[in-house]
Amino acid sequence: MRRYYYYGVPTDEKRSDETLVQTHGLKFYSTPFDGNKWHIQWHRFPKDHGLPEILTKHPHIAFEVDSLEEEIKNAKVIFGPYSPLPGYAIAIIEEQGVFIELVETKLSDHQLSLLEKEEFKKTAKK
Repeated sequence: MRRYYYYGVPTDEKRSDETLVQTHGLKFYSTPFDGNKWHIQWHRFPKDHGLPEILTKHPHIAFEVDSLEEEIKNAKVIFGPYSPLPGYAIAIIEEQGVFIELVETKLSDHQLSLLEKEEFKKTAKK
């Protein structure tokens, strides 16, 4: 079953609350996940970001799923699956021309927010 997670919007505008995310050869700026029921997450992509270009131009909706493996079995996978954070795995698929990020995690919103902050601090020090 898919549960709404967030809406991701690409932007060229630098935001005061964005943080550089660098993981698995990927590089992008993202606003923090706050667990808000209708959360919107903004993504900005520098040169050499490592993601499929199409994902930098189109918004996507993210859903939490129980089994990423099951959800992507017969799907058109655009990117992933991969695990940018411990206990958090994602894949991006396309359905009817819409990009959908599927997230499998057992982390609470609070745990995820804390983990993101710690990982982003490590990245910023490099």
